Amino acid sequence: MGAAIIRGGQVLAARRTNPVAAAGRWEFPGGKVEIGESWSDALVREVAEELSCTIEVLDWFPEFVEVGEGQTLRIAHARLIYAEPVPGTDHDQVRWLGPDLLDEVDWLEADRVFLPKLHGLLSGATATLVRGIVFDEDDAHQVAAGIISAGYQADVTRERLAGEDDDADHPWAVVTDAPMILVELALDRVDGWLELPENPLPASAPLDLPAAPRRRKDEN
Repeated sequence: MGAAIIRGGQVLAARRTNPVAAAGRWEFPGGKVEIGESWSDALVREVAEELSCTIEVLDWFPEFVEVGEGQTLRIAHARLIYAEPVPGTDHDQVRWLGPDLLDEVDWLEADRVFLPKLHGLLSGATATLVRGIVFDEDDAHQVAAGIISAGYQADVTRERLAGEDDDADHPWAVVTDAPMILVELALDRVDGWLELPENPLPASAPLDLPAAPRRRKDEN
């Protein structure tokens, strides 16, 4: 089993260090179910052991992929709820990948089967993300923490403004799947603002109304 841990329209990939045949290749972190464990409990335990973080399993993909004699791989949609992933003995690197970067790493064959469905899931998530902008890093993390405590995902990234050379001039972005009104309320407390799309959807064309009154059917 493996965990597709999704945050801010990106999924976590981990690069294996063993066995030799898999070393240097990428996978969704996970492991095996032990006797007496549920699938979800086992996955939470395995990810904690491998990456020193805590996840919550949201749902399971329906597909099962054969990975060896009598063994199958199943992937869960999960979210990060505590600590940042840190590579351990089984992995030497982790990366957050958006839908446009999924093919940049060398996935294990069994994990690669899930990429098309995951691409659609990430693309849909990216289309609905809200971006809040603040100039203070502590304020950005404060906004993100409040959003996460409300049950949504939030990630803090550094904005890069064209033409600005001084790091102090670059603001911070809080990227989240929370409703816009919730993000606006959180940003108001730290003098932040929403980043609106540069090309909003065009307004609907006006209705073609008749220039003269319509005649009733009985007016002949």
